[in-house]
Amino acid sequence: MTSSRAASSISTVRVRYAETDTMGVVYYANYFVWFEVGRTDLLRQAGWSYRDMERDGFSLPVIAAHCEYRQPARYDDEIEVRTKGTLVSPVRLRFDYELARQSDSATLANGHTVHASLDRAGRPCRLPERARALFDAPNPPDLRNL
Repeated sequence: MTSSRAASSISTVRVRYAETDTMGVVYYANYFVWFEVGRTDLLRQAGWSYRDMERDGFSLPVIAAHCEYRQPARYDDEIEVRTKGTLVSPVRLRFDYELARQSDSATLANGHTVHASLDRAGRPCRLPERARALFDAPNPPDLRNL
C-alpha cells in the first residue's frame, strides 16, 4: 500500500564549525541530523510535533536509514533540507531527503529513513488517522484541525 502522494517541507540549516572535520568538510553523520531537522519541521508545520505525538502515545523510531553523498558541505554553507513523507503501510512511514546548497543549488546528498509506528508499550500499531491523512492525501491537511 505505497502512496504516490507526499507531504513535504523545506528547512534551512547553516553548517556550524563544530560539524566539520579538520579538512573543513561536514562530518558524514551530521547529514542524518539534518534529515531529522527536516522530518521534525515537516511534522511541526503540519501541526503534529514529536512532543504531541508522544503525548498521544505514539513514537516513530527509525528502522532504516540511507544517505548518498554527492558533494561536500563546508563550514558556513546554507543548506536546504527538502523533505517528503509518504505512507508505506498502516504502520510505516518513509521520509525522503534532498540536501542542497543554497548558493549554487548543488545537490549535496540524497537519502531516506523508514519509521515504524509504536505504541507506549513499544509494540507496532497503526498510525493515527491524523497522520495517515497527512501522508496519504493529495492536499495534506493541517493536523491541528483534525
